Amino acid sequence: MPATSQDLQMDWLKCFVAVVDTGSLSGAAGEVHRSQSAVSMQLKKLEAAVGHRLLERDSRSQQITPEGQRLLSYARRILDLHSEAQFALQGEALTGSVRLGVPDDYAAKYLTPVLRRFAPRHSGVEIVLSCEQSTALIPRVAAGELDLALISRDHARRGSLLFHEPMVWVGSEHFELWRRNPLPIAVYEEASLARRGALHALAQQGRQHRVVYNSSSLAGQIAAVESGLAVAALTQCSAPPHLQVLGSQHGLGPLAPMEVAVYRSKESRRSKAVDSLYNLLVNTLRLGQGAVAG
Repeated sequence: MPATSQDLQMDWLKCFVAVVDTGSLSGAAGEVHRSQSAVSMQLKKLEAAVGHRLLERDSRSQQITPEGQRLLSYARRILDLHSEAQFALQGEALTGSVRLGVPDDYAAKYLTPVLRRFAPRHSGVEIVLSCEQSTALIPRVAAGELDLALISRDHARRGSLLFHEPMVWVGSEHFELWRRNPLPIAVYEEASLARRGALHALAQQGRQHRVVYNSSSLAGQIAAVESGLAVAALTQCSAPPHLQVLGSQHGLGPLAPMEVAVYRSKESRRSKAVDSLYNLLVNTLRLGQGAVAG
């Protein structure tokens, strides 16, 4: 493409960043409230303006090019500064704090992109973050100890549903533990939905198993798998790429997905800071259907 001196339009940059963050044209379309074809057209205009291809796309996936990677950091800074300017001129800035909870599973994949958008807009708001399992976060929100939490919900009345997160069996490719009978498994704490789902799936299959590792820590679950101690059931977003996803060919049936929701305390209803972060969580994650990338 020939180089040009064309100005970079905000809408082009918004679409570009949205496509990178959501991983797809369809996900970006929901985030920027445009049609998929309109997002594609905005990207073409941006590529023409900078004189480089920014994304290599095919029918299944997309990869950011080196030129796209270089532009991405500038695009984020431009958009963040634009947001700061807008909020600075719209009246009184938000202040206060938001006590936010999230399990380790969801922190990097889903929460990081949201906070990256929230922070430059509301620099006067302090985020107090607690990383715990959903079983610990739910009662803390109900008791008013936390304002918001991103959770795997255990009941339809627990918060606002955002998306369904797939669960997968994982094992180390160096240890064929799936061949063993009974199957050695690593599980979370007694009340964990992931634990209940894993045990239910094995019972449905009639697959004999024994619990050899028990921990509420995601890092502990991964360590048990890496060391060849057990196989485990993890959320797809938290499964490291170096672990092997196990399925029917390994004698392991499907697992029910997690219902991921944002749960808000009654005590926080009068907080504008909590309102703003709650709305951003819902709009970003529900529209993106859990496709946001960190």
